[in-house]
Order: sequence, then structure tokens, then C-alpha cells
Amino acid sequence: MPAAISSDEEVLRLHLWRFSELERAGYPPNVASMLAGRGLVDLHAACDLLDKGCSVEKALAILL
Repeated sequence: MPAAISSDEEVLRLHLWRFSELERAGYPPNVASMLAGRGLVDLHAACDLLDKGCSVEKALAILL
């Protein structure tokens, strides 16, 4: 039986996954990390904004 994952490990995994998705979408690492830590920021909306040609600065103004 696999070892149980602690809630801290799960939070870290979620942050890293969100970070990688945001970075892949085109956010600089520091911005991707900041957004990944904000659970209320919709990941798909954040990625869609850049995909539709929005600048990072404009996307941040919309998301935050």
C-alpha cells in the first residue's frame, strides 16, 4: 500500500503543477509562481488571456 501524502505535499504538488501550466502559457517564472500561489486565480482564464494575445501586464490587471 502506498504511503499517504501529507496535505503539505499535496499543496506543493498543486502549486508546482499550476506554476508549470502558467509558465508554459507564457508567464515569466516570477509571475507564474505568484499566480500559482493564488488559488482563487482561474488557471484556465489566466492561460486563455495570453493565448488570445493579451500582454502579461494586462492579464495581471484583469486577474488580480
